[in-house]
Formats: sequence, C-alpha cells, structure tokens
Amino acid sequence: MFKPRTFLYAAVALAATLTLSSCAGGSPATDSAAPSASQTTAAFNSADVTFAQMMIPHHAQAVQMSDDLLAKDGIDESVIDLATEIKAAQEPEITQLKDWLMAWGEDENGMSGKGGMGGGSDGMMSDDDMMALHDASGVEASTLFLEQMTVHHEGAVAMAQLEIDDGENADAQAMAANIVKTQTAEIDEMAKLLASL
Repeated sequence: MFKPRTFLYAAVALAATLTLSSCAGGSPATDSAAPSASQTTAAFNSADVTFAQMMIPHHAQAVQMSDDLLAKDGIDESVIDLATEIKAAQEPEITQLKDWLMAWGEDENGMSGKGGMGGGSDGMMSDDDMMALHDASGVEASTLFLEQMTVHHEGAVAMAQLEIDDGENADAQAMAANIVKTQTAEIDEMAKLLASL
C-alpha cells in the first residue's frame, strides 16, 4: 500500500520539475548541440589529414577552372550550369576542410610541396593545361573544360576513396562519400555533354 503512493508522489514531483525546467528558457536544448562541435576533433588519423590537405588545392583548382569558363562568352548553357554547380559545391567544402585542419592542429599547406599524389594520378591540371583553358573560346573552351574536369573529377574520386578506406574521422569520410557520389554522376553528365557538342 505504501510503495505505490510513494511512486505516485515521485511521478508528480518529476512532472512538476520537467514543467518548470521547460519554462526556464530551453537551455538544455542548446547543450545538446555541444557534442557535435567536439566531434570534429574527437577522432582523426593521418589519412584524414592527407585527404584535407590534398583536397583543398584540388577543389581550389576546380573552382578556378569553373571561374575561367564562366567568364567566357558563347559557352553552351548546360556547360555553364555544370560549372556553376561545381563551384557552388566545392567552395563550401574548401572552407570545411580548412576548419577541420585548424581543429586538428594541422597545417593546410602540408601537401603543397608534394604536388598531390604525384604522377598526375590526382587529376590536377598543369600550368599549360590551365593556360589552354584560359585562352580557349566558344565550343573549344566548353570541350576543353569538360575533358579537363573529367580527369580532375576522376582524381578527386580516387582521393576520396582512399579517405573512405583509410580515414577515421566520420565527418571527413561522409564528405568523401559525397564527393564520390556527386563527382561520379558529374563525370557521366560530362560524357553526355561532350557527345552533344
């Protein structure tokens, strides 16, 4: 007889406490966001660092290529749309990659002296490649952009797959998976655009 009544009192007291705390201003909800902020530093390894250090200049070059194309006249509308999408996707990723490296206490220029993965396997364009795109116009510029960006994307997909295989940081691996998905789709789209030019 005694225990149920005690349980009832405890339940009423708990309900009253919850009601009061919900009127207090909602500070518990803001506290729940805190773990996600520390998640970026919680777990990372050398593969995560290498991925971020290599992908920053890689993305930066893709943005530059897109800017070069978007500054030209007489470019096919579908190619303009693609270049705009690439730029819009990769600029925020550059910011995120830099933020991760800062949180991890790593230098974002750590890979700059190594030229990426080396041997052209990272898909990076040479200075001559970039100049050829810069100087091209019309259909030639569209064709060159699509051909170069296809190689560039293939390099990014390979780099992202290494992060998926060897990385530890969940956020970096999620970005890598997204790069594989979106850029593989864009490679297919670029093949169709090339065939239509």
